[in-house]
Amino acid sequence: MNFNPSSYRYPSRRSLVYANKGIVATSVPLAAQAGLEMLREGGNAIDAAIATAICLTVVEPTSNGIGGDAFAIIYHKGKLHGLNSSGFAPRLLSAERLREQGLKRMPKYGFPPVTVPGAPAAWAYLSRKFGKLPFKKLFEPAINYAEGGFPISVTVSKLWKRSFETYSKLSGEEFSFWFKTFCPKGYPPEPGDIVTLKDHAKTLKAMAESYCEDFYQGELAEKIDIFSRRYGGYIRKEDLSAFKPEEVNPLKINYKGYEVFELPPNSQGIVVLLALGILSEIRMPPPDTPESLHLQIESIKLAFEDAFTYISDPRFREIPIEELLSEERLERRRALIGKEAYVPKVDMVKEFGTVYLATADKEGNMVSFIQSNFTGFGSGLVVPETGIALHNRGYSFSLDPQSPNFLEPGKRPYHTIIPGFLMKDGKPIGPFGVMGAFMQPQGHLQVLCRIIDWNMNPQEALDGPRWQWRGEKLVHLEKGFSNEILESLRKMGHEATFSDDVDSFGRGQLIFKLENGALVGATEPRTDGYVASF
Repeated sequence: MNFNPSSYRYPSRRSLVYANKGIVATSVPLAAQAGLEMLREGGNAIDAAIATAICLTVVEPTSNGIGGDAFAIIYHKGKLHGLNSSGFAPRLLSAERLREQGLKRMPKYGFPPVTVPGAPAAWAYLSRKFGKLPFKKLFEPAINYAEGGFPISVTVSKLWKRSFETYSKLSGEEFSFWFKTFCPKGYPPEPGDIVTLKDHAKTLKAMAESYCEDFYQGELAEKIDIFSRRYGGYIRKEDLSAFKPEEVNPLKINYKGYEVFELPPNSQGIVVLLALGILSEIRMPPPDTPESLHLQIESIKLAFEDAFTYISDPRFREIPIEELLSEERLERRRALIGKEAYVPKVDMVKEFGTVYLATADKEGNMVSFIQSNFTGFGSGLVVPETGIALHNRGYSFSLDPQSPNFLEPGKRPYHTIIPGFLMKDGKPIGPFGVMGAFMQPQGHLQVLCRIIDWNMNPQEALDGPRWQWRGEKLVHLEKGFSNEILESLRKMGHEATFSDDVDSFGRGQLIFKLENGALVGATEPRTDGYVASF
C-alpha cells in the first residue's frame, strides 16, 4: 500500500506513529500502554490485545465491561482467524414471556435485555490458543488501576455524565448498585479525577486465577444468579456455564484490488461487504464532494436494508450469504442507486457504546478486537460487590415473530460490533475498526474509501469528516463538511443536517504493515485515542 505519510488535509493533523517491534492503538492511553507493556515483556499481539481489552473495562467502563461481548479477527502465523464471543438469550427469556408482562418491544434497561456476557470467555480462549504470556500477567495493569486508582480522560468523563443522567431516571432498587459502584460520591467524575474500582479489582483477580472460569461456573456466576433471582431477572448460572466462544471463518470481498474481511452473522460485518460490493464497479468521484457522499450513503442504505432483513443467529435461521454477496445480486442492488435519495424499507436504530483496539507485533501477528456493553455502561445493572456491569445487548431483539431478530431462548441477537481486517494479494495489511453501534459499518465504509479510492494515509482517513445515515432520508454531517455540500445533498433528496454530537460519528483505530515490515498506527481525533509503540 502506497500513501503520502506527510499529507494531512484535515484539522486534526495528528502524525502517523511508526514502530518495528510492536504497536497498540485504542481509545484510552492507559489501556494502550497496558498492551505495550505486554509486548515489552515478550508477549505477542494477542497478549497485548487481551491486556488492553481487560484494562479498558477499568479505564473506559462507559462503553465496555466485564459483563459485555467481544469479537476478534486474529492474524497469527500466516493464517486469519475469527472469533465470535457474543452471548445468547437466557433460557428463561422469551418473547411470549415479555408480551405477557404487557411489553410491546424490548426494554433498553433492566434484566430483559441482559444476554450472557462473552468478553471474559474471549480473553481466556485467545490466550490459550494464541498467547505467549501467563494469563494472570495480562490482568496486572487493569488490577493495578482498579485498586490504586486512575485519572479519568476527557471523553470517558463526558460519557460517564451521560450515563449518570440516563440511569438517574430509572426506578428500582436493582439500579442502585450502578451508583454505588460508579458514582459513590453521588456524582460522575470530572476529567483528571482519580477513580478506584475495588470490587472490579477483586473480580479481575478471581478471573485471572481461574482463566475466567469463576465468571461462568464459580462464585461470580453464583453472584450473578443470585442478583438475577432477587430482582426477577432471567439469567442463571446454567446459562453462564453453557456459554462457549465460537471460532468462525471471516467473510471477505474484493474491493478494487484489496481483500476486506469482516465477521459473519450474527455480526453486522456483512453490511460493510455489501456496501463495498455495490460500490466496487463504480469509479468514485473526488472525496468530500456531494457526488461521492451520495454514492456512499445510498450503498449503505441498501446494505442495511439487506442486513435488517436477513441478519440473525445462523443457528436459528439460514442466511443466504453467498447469494447476498454474489456479483449478480450486487449488480441488481447497484442499479437501484439513482440521482435521488432512496428510502429503504427498514429504519435505523440510534444507539452506541463500544471500544475498539488493534495490535501488531514484530513476528507479524495482528489483532482486530472489539468489545462492548452496547449502550453506555449497558443495562444499568451492576452485580453487587463485583463491579460487573451487565450489558443490554438483548435490546436488539424484536418481539415480532416475523423479524429475523425475534427473541428466542438461547438465541444470539443482531450484533453491531465489528472488527475489520485488510489484505492485498493474500498478504496482511492490518486491522481496522470504527466503534459506535450502527455507525460502525458506515465508519468502516468511509475509512476504506478514503484509503483505497483516494489513497489517503491512515491518519487522514480517520481525520476526515464523516456522515451518518440515521434512517429514511435523514443524514447527519460533521461540521467538517461545507454548507455547499449540505445544500447539494438536500437537492438530491437527502434530509441532510449538521450534527454537533461528535461521539455519534464513531471512534476508530488503524494499524498497517508496510512493505519494509515497519508498522504504522493511527488513532481517532474524536476521542482520547492513543497509539503506543516501540
